[in-house]
Amino acid sequence: EYDEWGNPNNKEYYDYIFSYSPYDQVKEMDYPNVLVTTGLHDSQVQYWEPAKWVARLRDKNTSKNQILLHTNMDTGHGGASGRFEYLKEIALEYAFLLDIAKRTK
Repeated sequence: EYDEWGNPNNKEYYDYIFSYSPYDQVKEMDYPNVLVTTGLHDSQVQYWEPAKWVARLRDKNTSKNQILLHTNMDTGHGGASGRFEYLKEIALEYAFLLDIAKRTK
């Protein structure tokens, strides 16, 4: 992937990659409620990457807001497939948002 991202062994590329790395940009601060979703079979973003990011967010979060991780054991990078499976993903996101709205009323 050096053609796309640059070689991190080169300091210039390393600094550039570091500047937008989601994991490395997490700071100690108040974070909003967050729902992170991932798929176990994602070929672009391996399942442990969002898990690691969520763990860091939770560690650095100074608020009482929720930081949740949902790993779909059947999906890949494009999300759920099938006639109704994608609707279940949308329902999960709506339920998360409605729960937040209910608690902040």
